[in-house]
Amino acid sequence: MSADPIHAPNEVIHQSVRLKIMSALNALPRTESLDFARLKAITGATDGNLGAHLNTLEQAGYVKIDKDFVGKKPRTTAIITASGRSAFENHVAYLRDILDNISSS
Repeated sequence: MSADPIHAPNEVIHQSVRLKIMSALNALPRTESLDFARLKAITGATDGNLGAHLNTLEQAGYVKIDKDFVGKKPRTTAIITASGRSAFENHVAYLRDILDNISSS
């Protein structure tokens, strides 16, 4: 494997629920977000579990969380940040590096 620090695992993103969140958000155009219910369906996480993982990603600066109301109903949405996209791309490069080294062995 490469000794390049970019090709190192990102422990924040590597966790399976957070990897699903980041994958879903990264697939969107830069200005689009996903709401909590959609992320819950994508990840299969409980409300509390998803909230904790979103908080971890927000604390790392990888996602921005917005909370507002639609009528009287609360709505939470998440959007990936520029640093989140960069961190995700680096993590994917790390995973590809592993796969490339396995297939060339």
